[in-house]
Amino acid sequence: MTNEIVENQELIAQSVRDLSDRLIRPNVRQWDEEQHFPLDLFKQLGDQGLMGMLVPVHYGGTGLGYREYVTAIVELARVDGSVGLSMAAHNSLCTNHILLFGNEMQKQTYLPLLATGEWIGAWGLTEPNTGSDAGNMRTTAIRQGDEWVLNGAKNFITHGRSGNVAVVIARTGEPNTPHNATAFVVERGTPGFSGGRKEDKLGMRASETTEMLFQDCRIPDSQRLGAVGDGFVQSLKVLDGGRISIAALSLGIAYGAYDAALAYAKEREQFGQPIANFQSISFKLADMATDIEAAKLLTYQAADLKDAGKSVTKESAMAKLFASETAVRVANESVQIFGGYGYTKDFPVEKFYRDAKLCTIGEGTSEIQKVVISRQILK
Repeated sequence: MTNEIVENQELIAQSVRDLSDRLIRPNVRQWDEEQHFPLDLFKQLGDQGLMGMLVPVHYGGTGLGYREYVTAIVELARVDGSVGLSMAAHNSLCTNHILLFGNEMQKQTYLPLLATGEWIGAWGLTEPNTGSDAGNMRTTAIRQGDEWVLNGAKNFITHGRSGNVAVVIARTGEPNTPHNATAFVVERGTPGFSGGRKEDKLGMRASETTEMLFQDCRIPDSQRLGAVGDGFVQSLKVLDGGRISIAALSLGIAYGAYDAALAYAKEREQFGQPIANFQSISFKLADMATDIEAAKLLTYQAADLKDAGKSVTKESAMAKLFASETAVRVANESVQIFGGYGYTKDFPVEKFYRDAKLCTIGEGTSEIQKVVISRQILK
């Protein structure tokens, strides 16, 4: 790791911290309660270069690496996991899929719009009846001449209603057969493509999660990403990087909860002294700090391997598994340290508690991460 990367990391951390304190922190509770997706904020994040961090400069991005990208997500999630989630989904999934597998025309068309935040991206793999069982997806794309006709539904899609463009993986072969899915870029406004029901969620409530619906949606073959049948293989490669971003999101949430609990433990007095002086509390803080440090090391290790162009399938799954479970443990203990106050919305830990759980589910559950890891180590 070069001095330049370290300096970039520190500058990005401070810049995102300042931006979060100014634009996000004052609105966290209102956005959460109203399930308001702050679209204008993401255009401001685009102005700061945060919506195209991995995109090369010649496509309008900032051309940075995963280490800097992780740092930005951590600082956003430290204040509001919802904002960190939406920023990560935009960068890692939709934008990164086009960057990795789009042709030159597709990159020139979409990446400048996505990297600047002028457009928001969505990515559609999950369906109502097929989460991890993607080979059995029901959304189909049938070729008719130089066009494809899409029919079906995707759910749990970040920005499924507000996204200007979506990368959609649809089945182009028989169910549960090899290479039976293909990826497409579909623009909002295309006839037959619409946003469906918005989910009423436990946490991450300011990050929009909806259905995407396709009814005789016709798109030209020029909107296909890569070869026919490569959609699921592409998705696995995209998810390798995406899991690093969820690890970063988890790390940020854990930091946010820990920061609040540490400060409270030093200030709250019982029996004439700060509760941090009691071993039952200080040991909780010690365990939290240790878990966070371990999650940080796993996450940045995966980021460094990704930047070096090495395989990260095992390492990103390990980082995502450990960091997400750490976020849940740390948030839980933070609420416990706050006691009754931790159960109220007057303090931030109840929201970190609600937000953290998504990290163990999105982009592959903890159980799926163990499947990925075990397959890698048993090769």
